[in-house]
Amino acid sequence: MKALVTGGTGFVGASLVRELIAQSWEVRALVRKESPGGNLEGLEVERIQGDLLDPTSLEKAMKGCDALFHCAAHYALWTPKPDLLYESNVTGTANILEVAGNLGIERIVYTSTVAAVGRPENGSLGTEEHFVNPDKAVGHYKRSKVLAEQKVREAAGNGLPVITVNPSAPVGPFDIKPTPTGQMILDFVRGKVPAYMDTGLNLVDVRDVARGHILALEKGRPGERYILANRNMTLKEIFDLLGTLTGIPSPRVRLPYFVALAAAFFDEAITGRVLGRTPRVTVSGVRMTKNKMWYDASKAIRELGFRQSPVEQALRDAVDWFRQNGYAN
Repeated sequence: MKALVTGGTGFVGASLVRELIAQSWEVRALVRKESPGGNLEGLEVERIQGDLLDPTSLEKAMKGCDALFHCAAHYALWTPKPDLLYESNVTGTANILEVAGNLGIERIVYTSTVAAVGRPENGSLGTEEHFVNPDKAVGHYKRSKVLAEQKVREAAGNGLPVITVNPSAPVGPFDIKPTPTGQMILDFVRGKVPAYMDTGLNLVDVRDVARGHILALEKGRPGERYILANRNMTLKEIFDLLGTLTGIPSPRVRLPYFVALAAAFFDEAITGRVLGRTPRVTVSGVRMTKNKMWYDASKAIRELGFRQSPVEQALRDAVDWFRQNGYAN
């Protein structure tokens, strides 16, 4: 069996490539010309250069494959060019689904995010039954992923055998960029987290997410979505656990929401627009903290046999990988 993985050089995609190889799949990765290839180094994977906005390159990459894992996405909570998010995440997804349909790909898994899963007003956990109104989505990234999921549901409604997975915040080794969650861990290790906010995340081992993709391919129902998540934790609990694992003191000061929001506006204005660098604190990121991003993975556990590894080990492996690869200096 041969699978095409888009976004194979990224955090989730590279973990998926490793797991597919471990399960004896032939793996082909779609890579952009400018993509760093470090996450695929030493792996038996065929690299095909292409772009989500170039259907001809997608057709070339997909020919001869039995399955498609569409993990590629432009993940940024701030960008000076929001249109790029919609081109990659929405138009790119529509393009690859169309090509997959034309080629008759038998099984397709689309990687979404829990950011596209709604939370009930009563504060209970988000499930696959809850959707986000794109007009009310916080920030361009979240809105682009909501719109991309709409493209996926439309394709599934037209008979395309596509299954959606919605990972929460993955953590673990090989977070090469790193992701915003990985950056949070790295900032803690560097001693750059003086305070915390009253918010919460759901953490999951990135290797569980990779295995969850394959389970979705094998057991998932086309047209359905599956939350790949594990442990709901407050931000303070995450920092306390990191403190236990590293010996670095956890912050004791809680930062008020309005102070963080003001700092984000300032950082985007000065760091982003004046200096032309990526802000450390983003308005979208702060606004997302108003609601705890807590979710229920029961459906994936029940229907797919999704397994959840201890978050403690995933965090420990993330810290070790950052340190061993020179990120923590």
